[in-house]
Amino acid sequence: MFPIRRNRRLRTNEAIRSLVRETYITPNDFLVPLFVVEGKGVKEEIASMPNYYRYSLELLKDEVKTLWSLGLKSVLLFVKVEDVLKDNKGTEAWNPNGLMQRAIKAVKDVCPDMLVMTDVALDPYSSYGHDGIVEGGKIINDATVEALAEMSLSHAEAGANFVAPSDMMDGRILGIREALDQSNFIDTGIMSYSAKYASAFYGPFRDALDSAPVDMVDVPKDKKTYQMDFANRDEAIKETEMDINEGADIVMVKPGLCYLDIVRDIKNTFDVPLAVYQVSGEYAMLKAAAEKGWLDHDAVMMEQVTSIKRAGADIIASYFAKDVVKLIS
Repeated sequence: MFPIRRNRRLRTNEAIRSLVRETYITPNDFLVPLFVVEGKGVKEEIASMPNYYRYSLELLKDEVKTLWSLGLKSVLLFVKVEDVLKDNKGTEAWNPNGLMQRAIKAVKDVCPDMLVMTDVALDPYSSYGHDGIVEGGKIINDATVEALAEMSLSHAEAGANFVAPSDMMDGRILGIREALDQSNFIDTGIMSYSAKYASAFYGPFRDALDSAPVDMVDVPKDKKTYQMDFANRDEAIKETEMDINEGADIVMVKPGLCYLDIVRDIKNTFDVPLAVYQVSGEYAMLKAAAEKGWLDHDAVMMEQVTSIKRAGADIIASYFAKDVVKLIS
């Protein structure tokens, strides 16, 4: 006890602070989201996500090589689908020559050892902007699960290491696992968005993919009937337990900073790798504040990602990944 015990001795200078520091960030902590578009020579900045881009396939290859050179070894692919290819059932999602399938092959072609995860949800392919099939003013669960399983199988056939269902349909992990195993893709993993909340932080992401729900009669105006209520805590444990029992290899909490209590709850309850998605709104807020000179960009960025790891994340999906790795190296 004081004065014999003086905790400030361990904060005297950077050397001792580094020596006793509990949480460190390394390139191995990160999963890098990448946005892919059709075209050639395309690198377009996303207006609501400064310094983040959509890439056409040949420039995607360049970006992947850059990531690998920085020690970033895992990517999460998303595609922006042309409107003419969208329909209610998302049938373009399992086109063997679709943009996602070609993107997977492009990454593997240039960097075979890069871990490739793929987004599995119908919203980029849906004419209604929903993660599932719309019928009678509702999102139809079981038919959507069948479509997601078909989509996942297509990604595995193209070479994906993991599929990442982000849709929040009931039973989709079991449906996907069975489809993969029946086609002998037993080594293809599943990273489940187990606790994905109906959050207002997703806005810039939906700009990036043009995947917001459309404003039409008989179409749900939001995703609250399948994504979780942000007021709920215990529900996250139930959702995560079900996904693990259905075959999820990695579970995820999304978004990040406002849900660190959920991250710690899940980390304390389950012995599986835990991912956290630091989402587009979190990224955009810091970029905007830093541009105004209101916050120190790098200091806040490091504090944010460190807090996510400290809360229990084994994997951080973050748009800051390159910035962080350049800073710490």
